[in-house]
Amino acid sequence: MTPSLLDRLLSRKGLYAAFWVVAIIMVTILIVFTANLQKEVPPIAEKVVSESGATLYTYDDVVNGKGNFQQFDLMDYGSMLGMGAYLGPDFSTEFFHRRAVFLYDYYGQQEFGKDHAELSAEQEGWIKERVKADFYSGEGLNEGTVTYTEGSAAAYESNKAWLVDFLVNGNKEQAWPGGVIRTEEAELIAAFVDWSQMVAGTKRPGTDRSWSNNWPPEPLVDQDIMWSSHYYSLMELLALWVGTILVLFIAYEKLLKKDDGVLESPLVITKLFPSQEKLLKYVPIVGLFFLLQMIIGGYLAHIYTDPANNFIVDQSIMPFNVMRALHVNLAILWVAIGWLVGGLLIAPLVGEEDLKFPWLVDVLWAALLIVGGGGLVGIYMGATGQMRDVWFWFGNEGRELLNLGRVWDIGLVIGLVMWFLMVFSVIRKAKTNNVLVGTIIWSAFGIATLYIAGMMPLHKIEPNFTVDDYYRWWVVHLWVELTFELFAAGVLAFLTVALGLVSRKSAERIMLFELGLIMLSGTLGVGHHYWWQGLDEYWIAVGGVFSALEPLPLVLLMIEAFKQQKHIKDEGRSFPFAVPFMFLAGSAFLNWFGAGFLGMVINTPTINYYSHGTYLIMPHAHVALLGAFGYISLAFMYLVARSNAMAKGLEWDEKLSRIGFWLVTIGVIIYSIPTLIIGFEQAKIAHEVGYWATRQREALDAMKPVMWSRLLPDGMMILGALVIFLDLLKKTFFSKKLAS
Repeated sequence: MTPSLLDRLLSRKGLYAAFWVVAIIMVTILIVFTANLQKEVPPIAEKVVSESGATLYTYDDVVNGKGNFQQFDLMDYGSMLGMGAYLGPDFSTEFFHRRAVFLYDYYGQQEFGKDHAELSAEQEGWIKERVKADFYSGEGLNEGTVTYTEGSAAAYESNKAWLVDFLVNGNKEQAWPGGVIRTEEAELIAAFVDWSQMVAGTKRPGTDRSWSNNWPPEPLVDQDIMWSSHYYSLMELLALWVGTILVLFIAYEKLLKKDDGVLESPLVITKLFPSQEKLLKYVPIVGLFFLLQMIIGGYLAHIYTDPANNFIVDQSIMPFNVMRALHVNLAILWVAIGWLVGGLLIAPLVGEEDLKFPWLVDVLWAALLIVGGGGLVGIYMGATGQMRDVWFWFGNEGRELLNLGRVWDIGLVIGLVMWFLMVFSVIRKAKTNNVLVGTIIWSAFGIATLYIAGMMPLHKIEPNFTVDDYYRWWVVHLWVELTFELFAAGVLAFLTVALGLVSRKSAERIMLFELGLIMLSGTLGVGHHYWWQGLDEYWIAVGGVFSALEPLPLVLLMIEAFKQQKHIKDEGRSFPFAVPFMFLAGSAFLNWFGAGFLGMVINTPTINYYSHGTYLIMPHAHVALLGAFGYISLAFMYLVARSNAMAKGLEWDEKLSRIGFWLVTIGVIIYSIPTLIIGFEQAKIAHEVGYWATRQREALDAMKPVMWSRLLPDGMMILGALVIFLDLLKKTFFSKKLAS
């Protein structure tokens, strides 16, 4: 019987070709968009002056202010155009709102001799039009000279005085200790922040929308969401609905066939290669960093809830922004190290021979400790003002998730490239150059090289925040939702085959299908980070329509693997890799729940417009990190420990492993509940009052009981991380020999 066109397309050969066609098209479109970048981003004015001719600030002030904003890591305390942390204010919105409030009083006194609070409804309507004209008339933001009205010039001076006092002297009620940033540094930061409020509050030339596509919502100047955001939200939901049905049909009816041949014999480890033996020293490091990250997360949760009071340690010693940067970067470190270990463990198994120079594993271990340790110290010292002259190179680069100083950036890239070459040198010798092996190799190459995108220009900061954030998301999103996902797909498919759970044909087809979906949605899906920070409106369409279908095929693959593992258990046969598989299965579920389900909570433009920079982002980020990457890293650690136990005949007890797994898994699922409740309430406030109000302490204090309820899930995750660390330590170094 002649196969249909759909059957030919869904064959291994057809899926492979489709992947490359999709990849080339998506990457080409992204490159074209990038080439157009400088034409669409908001400019930085040569100078901003008042109508009387007084210079308020210059281009250099804005750029130097951006440098100070980064040096002291204000992005891990508050946010800029909604990008950053959620304890402090969104600095852009705060300046925007305060300017509007000031102008209401200014023009109220000028027109009626009254402050805003004393105006009648008719008078307030008149003043609103004056204020809107002040914001939106005139030449707006441009590369030359921006002229502020005398009212806006006075508003800027008022805003600057507020920000300088806040940054220099601190605010205990908002967990900002002060005492680090100097007055002249804060004044430059004020110039940078004022530029960002112009991005939010002036019209893009030739349009009736602001440079930030009318974000944030601000009733004082009638700034609200555009119809296009509603339209693209509807298109996204329809695409997701149709796509989900299509993915499920293809996966179950066409890819996971029952006649794909026999399962391969489960992996048996009888000895470790020398390079694999050297991986043992990595295992407790990953477990320890995981535990430390969780402990710091608990500290941050306490400060979020009760910012006016210290938690165990004085906040001047452990300031929120520094601890948040450490929290995030510890996660990046333990996940990355775990994946490096996984690649080095798998490579000799695939290539059936060891590294030519096993001692390179020790060199990589030392390099990672130097880069990781130096980077973490630099993050702390840089943000606390102890590296003013060298902060860019050795301190805190102050870009959320990319905090490492440039020297540590370069060291990390060298380490990643070294890892890729080590893996490639062995895995390329595999007797069967199958697609699983190729996926692992080239996704590893992508992981190693894509980080460079966040290092441009290499020797100095990028002057324009919008351009800077564009490439920052290249690393964060295209790592998280592209190259890391490609690597995860290859590894999961390889391991389910190697463990004798899924046939090779099914694993290859489902993986290739997944790769195509990743390239389709993950490449241009980076656009959902670009809606409100200064890029043009078409990004709302691009980022809105590419959705959260990526995790579905891998979830289906893991369901098939789980069914086979249960079949093995029901037959009374042993399955030595039950613990690593448990984390792989947990990864697939949490990936769907965190990246897919919780991702869709915030991914539509309509909802994101009001929830941007609120707690509603937090459950998605935390669950997805564990699901998409964290659990795979921990699975690798248990795979190393189990391989070591099998090769050396050591005892193996799964009780602690399962306790740790379920504590963390149930904990992170419960954690999503209070953060969703708080986030939805914040989004409601943004819709009804304006975005500025969601970031006020009063809004969060009204939800303190919900915030305190995080004690349960946070405690479970910290305890689970402790159990996993102790379990890995015991299994790796303190297990006894099995009785003869």
